[in-house]
Amino acid sequence: MPPRKKAKRKTARKKSAKKKAPRFNFEARDVVIGPFRLIGKLTRKFPLWLKWPSRLALSGGLIAMVFGTLLSITYYIIACTYDLQEVVHMPARTEILDRNGNILKNSDGQEIGFLHGINRRIIAYDEVPEHFVNALIAQEDKRFRSHGAVDFYSMGRVVLRALTRGKIEGGGTISMQLARNSYALKKSKEGALRGIHRKILETFIAVRIESKFEKDEILEHYMNRIFWGGSVRGVEVASHTYFNKSVTKLSLEESALLVGIIRAPNKFSPFRYFDKALLQRDWVLKKMVENEAITQEEADAAQKRELTIASPNSLGEGSYALDAIRRDLKRILEKENIRDGGLIIETTLDSKIQKIAEKSVEKRLYQIESRRGFPHQRRSQWNGKGDPKYLQGAAVVIDNNTGAVLAIVGGRSAKESQFNRALQSERQIGSLFKPFMFLAAFDKNVKPYHYISDAPIRPGEIPGGDRNWNPANSDGKYYQKVRVSRALVESRNTSAVRVASKAGMSEVLEVARSSGFNINNIPRFPSSYLGSWGASPETVASAYTIFPNGGTRFRPYYIQAIKDRSGKILWKNGPIAYRAAAEDSAWEVSRILEDVNRAGTGRSIRSTYGFRAPSGGKTGTTNGPTDGWYAGYTSAMTCAVWVGMDQGQTILKGSSGASLALPIWVDIMKSSDRLPNIKNGPIAPGRSLSVESVENEIPRGIPVDEIPRAIPVN
Repeated sequence: MPPRKKAKRKTARKKSAKKKAPRFNFEARDVVIGPFRLIGKLTRKFPLWLKWPSRLALSGGLIAMVFGTLLSITYYIIACTYDLQEVVHMPARTEILDRNGNILKNSDGQEIGFLHGINRRIIAYDEVPEHFVNALIAQEDKRFRSHGAVDFYSMGRVVLRALTRGKIEGGGTISMQLARNSYALKKSKEGALRGIHRKILETFIAVRIESKFEKDEILEHYMNRIFWGGSVRGVEVASHTYFNKSVTKLSLEESALLVGIIRAPNKFSPFRYFDKALLQRDWVLKKMVENEAITQEEADAAQKRELTIASPNSLGEGSYALDAIRRDLKRILEKENIRDGGLIIETTLDSKIQKIAEKSVEKRLYQIESRRGFPHQRRSQWNGKGDPKYLQGAAVVIDNNTGAVLAIVGGRSAKESQFNRALQSERQIGSLFKPFMFLAAFDKNVKPYHYISDAPIRPGEIPGGDRNWNPANSDGKYYQKVRVSRALVESRNTSAVRVASKAGMSEVLEVARSSGFNINNIPRFPSSYLGSWGASPETVASAYTIFPNGGTRFRPYYIQAIKDRSGKILWKNGPIAYRAAAEDSAWEVSRILEDVNRAGTGRSIRSTYGFRAPSGGKTGTTNGPTDGWYAGYTSAMTCAVWVGMDQGQTILKGSSGASLALPIWVDIMKSSDRLPNIKNGPIAPGRSLSVESVENEIPRGIPVDEIPRAIPVN
């Protein structure tokens, strides 16, 4: 019995031992070590000479794979922090459009309508010629259409170069270049590690770009971002810069040249290194042939065609018209809290009339300088140092129906003198002010057919004047009596002063204020009746619009609307009209001013220059003469012209407003009259204006500069 019990205990012990056998415990280190054990098992039967090299190779590959996976996840997470909207959103310059929707141009036809921001103009893929796109792909990424974000064939070459030369260069696809340009992933000078970091990051951003955008969209964004030297960004600005045309009109050879200089725009600039630029063009054409985008015959023909490069001197040239836009735009942006840069500014300017005005000012002033005995520096003699001292001129053209400024010229060259005489120069206006004196008198029941003394002014005759003040008539003649209308037609000083005195200084100043003149500039002395004070051409032009408009004055404006890139209106403008004078009185003065152009001081408009359209106006000449003026209008437009020396010197003895300024006015009006959008007709009561009501009056005592200059809308 005892031995049997012992055996049972052994069995029990065995069972107990079975139950307590250790189980497999999963630990973190097994995840790390396990793959290497597996490699060991797989290679244990290998010969010794092969076993350890295989284990080292497989272990190294495993480590590289794990590290690559972790690195990819990390960089993809980083890439996801970059907003892909930045690819689409491209800072661009504010574009200035004329009233016909075209970019504003200078007198040479070159586009200058840009302000603020980066020198870029966005253009759609469909607007770019196919041969430009093919040239770009042939040079930058010939397998672009067939691969994803990465061209692994090219990337292999990058790795080889990195290992052999220690440099990270080439291999970038168009998508990778777009990523780099969109997020400013610049090449660093701190060594290869920084370069590798940049390359990996742009690769993963490119992966996201390829998943978000179609191939054509990627090309569109890329073409609008390419750097072409200097401040030039994007294909549209590059095309205008180098060929003075839109990219839509580029030929094959021009496209090839533009693409060729992308690699080093400053090194291959056609402005400085035309021969090198041609070599780049030929190289791109060769690549296009290799990529089967064109035939060899097409490439040969393109190489033989002559290329015409735009003049670099025209780039960045100033403009008095832009100066006026900039002045108003600054006020609007600040008041309305609108960001600048990348906007579209729709202006009132008419590029054709602007060109006519600029060319006429230069042409007529050159003719004056060429007259015998001209006593001053000619523009051709200016050495480019200091402020120019040659003869200057200014002109402002306004649409009678709205107050929109159609053209503004502030001098002969904004590049040579930034002083905008059309806005900033307040020169004595002389007899230009006489119509407003008559306007005030007609409001006091003086009639054009009444008679007034034209004899010399007697001491103390005119209230408020010095006893010795005795203005003379310009022709030296005096009459016992003349009709009131004749006093204005012939611009007779003595009779005109008497007409003004019948209205009184207070009434004359009120008419001046409501007509847009700054009465703070007008001394309360009788000499002010004869325009002994100053005003700018813009102010004079605006004031004269009340005559063809029957006493209505529209405040002048330059900007019609401000839009963002999507076309959303941020700010809008329009005509603001005021009843500046009694309608009957304004038409009476207007009829007399038409007689001025028929038989008075402005008669050369018809007899000499052959301008036959109905018009009215008035010359103005100050003592010396130091200032020559002409302000006049047709039914469609009003234009004021000033000619003089900035230093206030006598221009040319024996000259007058009729010989100095009037020819410029005729050039502008005569050429503009032929434009299809200018409709001139009779100047008479009953003309329809572009606002329903013009009965608003400028309250007495309110300075004219406080009149609203714009109508902002939501």
